[in-house]
Amino acid sequence: MLTPGPGKKVAVYVTEDQQYHGSAAYAAILDFLFFHGVSGATVTRGIAGFGADHHMHTTRLVDLAVRLPVKVEFIESAEKVEELLPKLHEMVGSGLIEMHDTTIVKPAEKKEKRKSTPEGPPLKREGKAKMMRIYIGENDKWNGKPLYEAIVNGLRAHDIAGVTVYRGILGYGANRRIHKDAKLSLSHDRPILLSVVDTEEKLQNFMPILDEMVQQGLVVLSNVDIIKYTHNYQKAERRQEIQI
Repeated sequence: MLTPGPGKKVAVYVTEDQQYHGSAAYAAILDFLFFHGVSGATVTRGIAGFGADHHMHTTRLVDLAVRLPVKVEFIESAEKVEELLPKLHEMVGSGLIEMHDTTIVKPAEKKEKRKSTPEGPPLKREGKAKMMRIYIGENDKWNGKPLYEAIVNGLRAHDIAGVTVYRGILGYGANRRIHKDAKLSLSHDRPILLSVVDTEEKLQNFMPILDEMVQQGLVVLSNVDIIKYTHNYQKAERRQEIQI
């Protein structure tokens, strides 16, 4: 754990495609620091640079983009750095290690864990709501993006309580064409089902937007009984609950 006073700031420079035992070198270095108790480390990716080979690496050159410079930087006590350096020398390969003295004025503090409170018996809440099921195809688009993603974003923007997207493995629609999930099939237009539950008022308010987005599909509304179990009923909910 870092304490105020003298310390060492270490920067390790490698390339993005550099490997160490089959993994990206920067990721392996980060794991090494993490599991050896280093207080914190940061990985940054450069947009241009060159190294000892004097070859320019830049995002402007597509074929060289994978060799962009990556820096892993951390601050630790001198004793801890000396302990880590031999392994870092091995891991960095043809990269560069830079180190200089620094002064730790205020070390980062760990967030205090919330004290766990004994949980009472689960609370059971029941009520009425509406379920909306939206049937579309995986290839359906809206403004250039997958339709199911656009619908999810729209539902979230309109404070709908929640939605789940299911990808079907077999099905057909109004055009009687089979849609299937087959590895060797040339068609990837698998059936998609979005299941939404909220109050009737909120779902009806969203319907005009859905009418604009869905060009071909099926929307079904049905009554549902809501049964919810929770241990955290004494705490404020993070999102707006269905009014039941």
